[in-house]
Amino acid sequence: MGLPAIKREERFTYKDYLTWPDEERWELIEGVAYDMSPAPSRRHQDILRELSMQISNYLVGKPCQIYFAPFDVRLPENDEPDDEIETVVQPDIVVFCDRNKLDDRGARGAPDIVIEILSPYTAKKDFVTKRSLYERHKVLQYWIVDPQTEEVVIFKLKDNKYGEPEEYKKEDKVKMDIFEDLEIDLEKIFKSY
Repeated sequence: MGLPAIKREERFTYKDYLTWPDEERWELIEGVAYDMSPAPSRRHQDILRELSMQISNYLVGKPCQIYFAPFDVRLPENDEPDDEIETVVQPDIVVFCDRNKLDDRGARGAPDIVIEILSPYTAKKDFVTKRSLYERHKVLQYWIVDPQTEEVVIFKLKDNKYGEPEEYKKEDKVKMDIFEDLEIDLEKIFKSY
C-alpha cells in the first residue's frame, strides 16, 4: 500500500476507480492510485476489532455512525460530481456524525474521526500524505495506531490546522473528547490474542 500503483502514468478519478475489479483494493489520493495490498495482518485485525468494538458500543443509540474498511470515503475538492472526484480513501475506521454525508456508495465528505492502523507499507503515507489530506478536509481527529510500538498518535483540528500531536502508550486511556464520556482503553486495544 505504500507505493503508488504502476497501472499507468496518469491521474485517475472516482469514475475510473469504479471500473477496477472488486477483488482489488485501491485508494486514490489527488488522482494517484495506491494499491491496498497486501491484506492486513492478524494483529492489525485484532486491533481493528477491539477499537471498533469500544467505539461502536459507545455509539449505540447516538446519532454518529462508525464504519471500517473497506468503506469508500470520497473527498471532493469543491462541488465536483462524484465521477470527477480524485480522492477516495478507505481508512481503517471512520466516524460520521453528519448522516447527510452517507450514501449507498459509502460517504461523500470528511468524517469527524479517521483512524489508521499502521503497517510497514503505510507508515509514510499515513503520517505525511494522509495527515495533510485529512487536515485540508477538516477531519476533526486523525488517529494513527502503531501495532509495533503499541502507541497512538492523535492529531486534533484547531483553527483549521492540526496542532502538535498527542502521543499515548499502551497503558494509557484516551479520552475521545469529541464525545462527552468515551474513553478508549489502549491496554485492551493492544492485548495479544
